[in-house]
Amino acid sequence: MKKLSCILCLLVLGWIIPMTSALGQDMNYTQYFSTPLYVNPAFTGINTGVRARFLFRDQWPAAPIAYKSYYFSADLGDRALPGAGGLGLVVQSDNPGAGLINNLNAAITIGVRIPITSFLVAQVGVKAGIMQRRISYDDLVFTSSLDPRYGNIYQSGFTDFNASKRVVPDFGAGGLLQFSSTEGNITGNIGFAVDHIFKPDVSFLSVGSSQYPRKWVGHFDLVISTGPGGSSNAMYASASEPLKVNIGGLYMNQANLNSLEVGLNLLKYNIYLGCWYKSTLTGVVNSSCAILAGYKFNFYDNMSVKFIYSYDIQISGALQGTGGAHEISLILEFDKLSIFGGGGGGNSIPGGAGGSKRYGGPMECPSFY
Repeated sequence: MKKLSCILCLLVLGWIIPMTSALGQDMNYTQYFSTPLYVNPAFTGINTGVRARFLFRDQWPAAPIAYKSYYFSADLGDRALPGAGGLGLVVQSDNPGAGLINNLNAAITIGVRIPITSFLVAQVGVKAGIMQRRISYDDLVFTSSLDPRYGNIYQSGFTDFNASKRVVPDFGAGGLLQFSSTEGNITGNIGFAVDHIFKPDVSFLSVGSSQYPRKWVGHFDLVISTGPGGSSNAMYASASEPLKVNIGGLYMNQANLNSLEVGLNLLKYNIYLGCWYKSTLTGVVNSSCAILAGYKFNFYDNMSVKFIYSYDIQISGALQGTGGAHEISLILEFDKLSIFGGGGGGNSIPGGAGGSKRYGGPMECPSFY
């Protein structure tokens, strides 16, 4: 255990000392569809109403040091807003570096909606926020503190202990296409995003620099309904409710590290079931299979709460035996809530057939999640 702790400390030191070329990497959530603003700011206000999302990830629970992540976002889709898109807030926190480092990201997102046809809409989004990183020097042991015989007995010669926090601005942008079939039984989106555009300097020390690498993301989702209409947004599910199938994928590149996630989810009687395959594509390939289950409870025809749990099972690579990963998400959805007068009915909604004054339309259907 002591040897493991020493090795971890050495790895962390090798990461934070500015003369090294090691770079950080963002968290890769299995339930990326539950963290849309984290994936692409263009998802801001993709559907009218208000949505709040909470997600917790416990990665490698069998490892001696916990690696946990927390996510929250809220966004408003209101077609009375300038740009007819939406506004959003996203906050994400994790603790990489053997638990000695804490990352906190907070940002505001803006979505702009561009109707193309009644069944095709483009959205672009931007993210502006801050990235804060903290380190606990009290838990580190420096070589200048060590005696060959008696161990850690000397005061460290490291003097820059004031450099325990770094706060830098951070920006991202993205775009997507949202589409629907004329019958409305097939909907989907495809998009692209880039985060950490200006590669902010996150070095803790005053000498040198450590630029945080850009993250490139490509994603797609396709939702197929096996029947017309459907009551998944009604107070009670019925035997006539159609089965909905969501097929999706996410590709991410950051600091020459590539990852891919593909799979599908099913929705029937307000119950979610899914299976996803995740794999790294560079270096030592680590692959996992994620299983998913959840439930959607409708308070009214326009208000619901969704709970989804997923578990990553490591199937290949060096991370076998680490305990996989647990993820729990909670989503609150208010489909027709309007703040500025264009969020849910009584107003012309871009993308609706003929600009009709009604809520919904092929491009304003409630989301799958």
